[in-house]
Amino acid sequence: MKQPHLILGVGELLWDMLPERPRLGGAPANFAVMAGRLGNHAAVLSRIGCDELGRAAVERLDPLPADTSFLEVDSAHETGRVTVAFDGGQSHYMIHQPAAWDFLELIDRWERLAERADAICFGTLAQRSLHSRQTIQKLVAESSASCVRIFDVNLRAPFYSGDVIRESLELATVIKMNEAEASEVLALLGMPALPALLDQAGSASVPLRFTVERRGMLRLGADWLLSEFPSLQMVAVTRGGRGSLLVTREEWHIHPGFPVRVADTIGAGDAFTAAMTHYLLQGAKLATLNEAGNRWGAWIASQSGAMPPLSDYVYAGIAAEIES
Repeated sequence: MKQPHLILGVGELLWDMLPERPRLGGAPANFAVMAGRLGNHAAVLSRIGCDELGRAAVERLDPLPADTSFLEVDSAHETGRVTVAFDGGQSHYMIHQPAAWDFLELIDRWERLAERADAICFGTLAQRSLHSRQTIQKLVAESSASCVRIFDVNLRAPFYSGDVIRESLELATVIKMNEAEASEVLALLGMPALPALLDQAGSASVPLRFTVERRGMLRLGADWLLSEFPSLQMVAVTRGGRGSLLVTREEWHIHPGFPVRVADTIGAGDAFTAAMTHYLLQGAKLATLNEAGNRWGAWIASQSGAMPPLSDYVYAGIAAEIES
């Protein structure tokens, strides 16, 4: 019997302190839970405090298909928190620091895990501290040549820089970002002129021109990234409910997305990344990667929170749609 793929989500684990109740999150954990639900051995590599929120995080994750046995416990720093406030329908976030995940340690167990991993997903937020930045980059660098290394951009001001993005891209085989992040990433990396054109083409005055102009420019941006970073093999740009674009050196594919009644968008992008990675490891074509990412991303967006209950019936239905 074939062993499940080993997939790692490394970085922040935190609680969103919402007005109604705290909700566990962090892109690496959201990613790992979805990857585990798709049948992989998915592990969360993060650091929690020796506190009530840390214990609650483990209790929340333990029933889910995400391996928590590699979590580090910090006796000096608190489990990560994000205070979420709403003003006039707009949400505002304060990501508290320092947090336990700012002090990730490259322990032997993590190194051994990375050496046999089939895929590792890492982002920008957890690299806000030099300590965790060095740990994450060393961990990714120690993975095997065949490992899929996904750089999942998550720009949270002021916790990113051009240096972090460039260093991460030098390690990555896949970059995933949303269309708003694409413009910022290209500008920070110094691609001339294109970011301004992206913003102009996406303005309210030319909404119908996106299909021809903006997608074409996103493809140019993706081609530029692939030419600048030799290890990079694929660029993924998501557009929420309006689909996504996948680009490699040989081909590209656009998906229109799926309309759903949105409960909230928390974790939808992480679900896209996990589903895309799952099918990428199976050697699927770009069309299937796009279909899987959009279907699972849409389902998460239709639910409340990033880790909603998933019935066998719903799973089987979505899997069948993807396979067909």
